[in-house]
Amino acid sequence: MKNKDILDKIINCLLDKKAMEINVIDVKKLTSLTDTFIVCSSESEPQSKAIMSHLTDTLSADKIKPLHIEGHENLKWVLIDYSDIVINIFNKETRQYYNIERLWGDAKIKKITESYET
Repeated sequence: MKNKDILDKIINCLLDKKAMEINVIDVKKLTSLTDTFIVCSSESEPQSKAIMSHLTDTLSADKIKPLHIEGHENLKWVLIDYSDIVINIFNKETRQYYNIERLWGDAKIKKITESYET
């Protein structure tokens, strides 16, 4: 599966579970860590868990497994690493504190809305 197809699947999973303020940050020209960061917010720990579970279950069905998952214990910041794509699911307070988008201010950032088209 191509990265674009995986990215579309991830975004649709986030939208399925009502993730908020979804931003796709293209960092491939800025770092060797990954090509894309996806940042989103949730309103509660149960919602963060639902987003994480839906995302990992959906991709696992396509035989796409994360290299690493962090933060699933406290659900304030869940990081799911798929190598070329890293997803960050924040609660609102933690997202404001870390302000990931500011850290990657030189990157191209695409804001995703409910009318996302693949």
